[in-house]
Amino acid sequence: MVRFTGGSADQMDSARKSFSALTTSSLFKCVTASASMTQQLLTGRALRLRPFRVTNAERSLKKGIMAFSLEDLMNKVGDSLNVLCISDVVLDEDGTGVDTEGFFQALPENAVLMVLEKDQRWTPDTVSVTQPSNFSLRTDVAKLTFDLYKRNPEDFIGCLNVKATLYGAYSVSYDVRCYAAKKMLKEALRWAVFSMQAAGHILLGSSCYIEYLL
Repeated sequence: MVRFTGGSADQMDSARKSFSALTTSSLFKCVTASASMTQQLLTGRALRLRPFRVTNAERSLKKGIMAFSLEDLMNKVGDSLNVLCISDVVLDEDGTGVDTEGFFQALPENAVLMVLEKDQRWTPDTVSVTQPSNFSLRTDVAKLTFDLYKRNPEDFIGCLNVKATLYGAYSVSYDVRCYAAKKMLKEALRWAVFSMQAAGHILLGSSCYIEYLL
């Protein structure tokens, strides 16, 4: 009887330790999963829509697309450029593959991207390749490019990107963002209506006074 009781006590102690270890391990896993989920939610909230220029492999069509992630960009490109199956996304400048979300988030705004379908490969722009050889024959000094785009579909005017190229080698770009243009136009129209109403009342009062004098 004594040995049996001692064995039961050892079994209970072992079971208690196993339960304690299991509870601690489960609690640690829950805390880790909760922290990972919280980090994902915070990362998702930090993402914001950014403008990009997207072109096809032939460079025959280029459109501005607002996207907050690489997956969002690929989904919108399929509808905008009528691309059925996107195989890869690369930089139009040098063909660097944009295959990770981290690299996509590190890209600057208005970066020019190229979407490739199956069996398509990036090729350098023929204009960019032949430009250095013909640099001495060119006579143009400066070239201005104006690109009007909207960051949101509800924008009234949107944003204007001005790019200046000097001697075909040096380029400077500047973004003019007109977010408050719609609000300013509404205020101007409201003041115009108020001014016309005030002028109408003044003219009406003046005519009544002149008629009274006559």
